[in-house]
Amino acid sequence: MGFSTFTKNIFMSFSHLYTPGFRNRNRDHFAAIVRVALADGVISDEEMAFIKRTAINLEIEEEECQHIIDNVHDYPINPPADQKGRIERLYDLTRMVYADKIADTEEKKLLKRIIVGLGFPTQEADAVVEKALAEIDKESDEDDFLAAFS
Repeated sequence: MGFSTFTKNIFMSFSHLYTPGFRNRNRDHFAAIVRVALADGVISDEEMAFIKRTAINLEIEEEECQHIIDNVHDYPINPPADQKGRIERLYDLTRMVYADKIADTEEKKLLKRIIVGLGFPTQEADAVVEKALAEIDKESDEDDFLAAFS
């Protein structure tokens, strides 16, 4: 087996590591981020840069990325099964809200609805939004963010 055949086989096997469910969760999470960006009706340059970085990290191809942006309401909010997963999603979503350094009323309202959709208690949603925004405002990394909610 030549090097190029070996390399091709390795890359093909990596592409099959992720199940359709895993890819769907990434896509749905990405759609929730886009939904937050569109809450005020406009995706700012900062938000678009964050969307593009997130698409790369979640392995969302450019064509699918654009389709999600154009049809964001076709994608459901699928909450993670565990608390850590919810907080990790909250971290990404809150970073999107604050990507342009402005957390306007519409973005906060949408973040609150998504937080409830992720499985956080409704009666705690306002406090979760404010705490999450405060953590992002003080530039907490993901580990610090997770610790703040533990």
